Amino acid sequence: MNNNVLSAMDMALWDIKGKRAGMPVYDLLGGKVRDAVPCYDHVGGNDAASASDAVLKSMEKGYRHIRIQFGGYGGGGFLPPGQGRAEGAVGNAPTFDEEVYVDRVSKMFEEVRAKIGFKPKLCHDVHSHLTGMNAVEFCRRLQPLQMFFIEDVLAPEQLAWYRELRKLTTTPQAVGELFTYPFEYLPLISERLIDFVRCRVSGIGGITPAKKLAVLCEVNGTRTAFQEGGENDPVNQIAAYHVDISSPGFGIQEENHFPPAVRDLLPGMAEIRGGYLYGSGKPGLGLDLDEAVAAKLPIRPITNGGVYRLDRATDGSVVKP
Repeated sequence: MNNNVLSAMDMALWDIKGKRAGMPVYDLLGGKVRDAVPCYDHVGGNDAASASDAVLKSMEKGYRHIRIQFGGYGGGGFLPPGQGRAEGAVGNAPTFDEEVYVDRVSKMFEEVRAKIGFKPKLCHDVHSHLTGMNAVEFCRRLQPLQMFFIEDVLAPEQLAWYRELRKLTTTPQAVGELFTYPFEYLPLISERLIDFVRCRVSGIGGITPAKKLAVLCEVNGTRTAFQEGGENDPVNQIAAYHVDISSPGFGIQEENHFPPAVRDLLPGMAEIRGGYLYGSGKPGLGLDLDEAVAAKLPIRPITNGGVYRLDRATDGSVVKP
């Protein structure tokens, strides 16, 4: 929470400085190094056939980078309610099995590639559900499929396993959406153990530390892949855009879409067209706040907010994260 406050202050100061100078923030950061910011799309399905169809529809929209989840986080690795459960287990929800996940999800990705080919750059988020050699084996099986990256195949407490991953597979690794301090990445980047950093700009302190992190990536051959989807907001999205478009160390950004009411509230916010994120080019961050619209949109609790679903293994133990 403290980092969110610091990030808001940092972004506001960059916005003020840019507007006073009459320059977009990206010019204050050194200027554009690309025309637009490529984003990856999110698609899903309960099996390879439905996921493949979703990928093809995403490609029709112009996306070249696409993340696939099979029925949500951990999807493909769940056993039916009651199957294999220990006696006396609480509830009757599906349970997660690491080995089942490794086998099923790798086979589903093989089926997807067989149907759609190698044109799209595919991603997948394990969401820290695997441990140790299961994580290594999963990435080893996906290596022939030329994944763009696999995200958080291990929990943050098991980062040392990335050294073993590097020895045994070339599947690119994206890590760190749970990191809150930019230099948590330092050993992973300096030792070339990961390929993409996955922090959220509002989670690490704002534009200033994000730009420093992007430079660190550039020097060491790693790339940024800022986590800007889900419950994110347009201000944080555009802040990440300014770092992305001015940084040679950029790799990809997560897409996010907002309802028309938000566009009325924040004129000048970024737009995604053909799989690319575009800013307004106006001074500062490039967006403004329409206070008249804001007065008509009182703050309410997020209807789908709250913690992630609690997954359990067959013995009743909690599965991370």
